[in-house]
Amino acid sequence: MNKERRSASRLDSKNLISYICLDKNNHKTGQGMGRTLNISENGIMLETHVPIDPDGSMSLTIGLEEELMDIDGEITFSKKKEDGKYETGIHFRKQDEEKRRFLRHYITLFREQEYETGVKG
Repeated sequence: MNKERRSASRLDSKNLISYICLDKNNHKTGQGMGRTLNISENGIMLETHVPIDPDGSMSLTIGLEEELMDIDGEITFSKKKEDGKYETGIHFRKQDEEKRRFLRHYITLFREQEYETGVKG
């Protein structure tokens, strides 16, 4: 049985975000667009069409209404899926209160949208 290790529940989400990949020395190694598969206050599951180096980190730009927020995270894993796309787990680094508030608002709006449409993700 797979034991849940997350401290915050994940919410299914299918939103496009941009990202910048960084190596251990914080040098840019790549950039692109991906979509969130799920998100919580602690992390995000990102789907991309290209492989992501699991030894690096990422800077993600998440859009909410008219506001964009850059959020940094450590890559916890990256794997190729059967459909040829890549799934990458990212654990957010410690965020300031403004970014935590932004994420909570983003998650709340998504839950309301999910409730109104009756559709997950």
